[in-house]
Amino acid sequence: MKRLFLVRHAKSSWKDAEMPDFERPLNKRGERDAPAMGARLASRKVRPDGLISSGALRAITTARALAEAMGYPADRIVVDDGVYGTDAGDLLALIRKVDNAWESVMVVGHNPTMTDLINALTDTIIDNMPTCGVAEIVFDGDDWAKIDVGAGRVVAFDCPKHGD
Repeated sequence: MKRLFLVRHAKSSWKDAEMPDFERPLNKRGERDAPAMGARLASRKVRPDGLISSGALRAITTARALAEAMGYPADRIVVDDGVYGTDAGDLLALIRKVDNAWESVMVVGHNPTMTDLINALTDTIIDNMPTCGVAEIVFDGDDWAKIDVGAGRVVAFDCPKHGD
């Protein structure tokens, strides 16, 4: 069985409208939510075999906060700029290339891709993946390359507002 965690980055700052999108940092809420969500994942004993993140500042900052809380080594985070600005089909293609030695993988990325991919992979329909939201999806089988549309089941869904 393969386990996929899809995570939308935490809330980002729009303070500087001239800043390139790729370089936007987290805002205060995002800085609070990312470690809190990491702690909630850790309390469930979540520690993926692999963690892949978009290289955008807000995504990699979220990934590092989650990793620290879960006890995942930050130096093992795989930064893949292909996660930024991609669509659900391209992100699925990236996931299909994951090493089968990894039973569980966490991907930290962006909307609308995260929402679209959850909806494509499972029979769960969400309108909008909230910032710092985490969807845990399981797949029967042991080959990432065979992950397909409609083949997954959402077994957990959490976001910062669930803890308020």
